Amino acid sequence: MEFGVGSILDGKVTGITKFGAFVALPEGRSGLVHISEIAYSYVNEVSDYLKEGQEVKVKVIGIDQANRINLSIKKVNDPPQRLQGGFQGSRPPRQGGAPRSGGGPRSGGFAPRPAAKEPADFEDRLRQFMQASDSKLSELRYLEKKGGNRRGGGRRS
Repeated sequence: MEFGVGSILDGKVTGITKFGAFVALPEGRSGLVHISEIAYSYVNEVSDYLKEGQEVKVKVIGIDQANRINLSIKKVNDPPQRLQGGFQGSRPPRQGGAPRSGGGPRSGGFAPRPAAKEPADFEDRLRQFMQASDSKLSELRYLEKKGGNRRGGGRRS
């Protein structure tokens, strides 16, 4: 049985690492399910989702030039549906009160997006991102010079 990209196979977890799990496949072959391909939600520990010896259904998502097989467990099933007005995920919706405040290095947030028109293409979006990023870096460097922001990096006496 020859299998290629897009094939859905039954396999058995043979090893777990911090970056994913190795799965034994038919014909004595094996492949890797990267941690990002285990579930649609955030996976912090592979062992929270998989155990050695567990039977799993996997989808072949790539075979590289060295014949290593990249697998996905999450792509065997359709992604979870979005709820109206947001994502279905692990974070509960924000309760009452004011909207999240944006910006500034002290709050750790990002400034809210201006109500201007959406960039038309990728180049415009990238340009906009780079400008915002340069602005944030300049602001952080300025604060660092003033001694107001010591996030890692600097010398400590």
